[in-house]
Amino acid sequence: MDRQRLRSALRAAGVADGHYRIEGVHEPAPTPPDFLYLRRTPDGAWETGAYERGRYEVIARHPDEAAACTHLLALLT
Repeated sequence: MDRQRLRSALRAAGVADGHYRIEGVHEPAPTPPDFLYLRRTPDGAWETGAYERGRYEVIARHPDEAAACTHLLALLT
């Protein structure tokens, strides 16, 4: 699964747009006060985590986009 397919799967599952951010695919504006996220790290890995109270908290690091997408989907559904 890639980020675009993840976005489609989340919409199909009825997950509200403000509950997540997918780097480069779904970046809600204005920024919600808290959400789950998927983003690429500077070293090329991927991470999923939670943004709360102005802080990013990493839940897991992933070796590739597919693993990160699968994890975020599981967290949100």
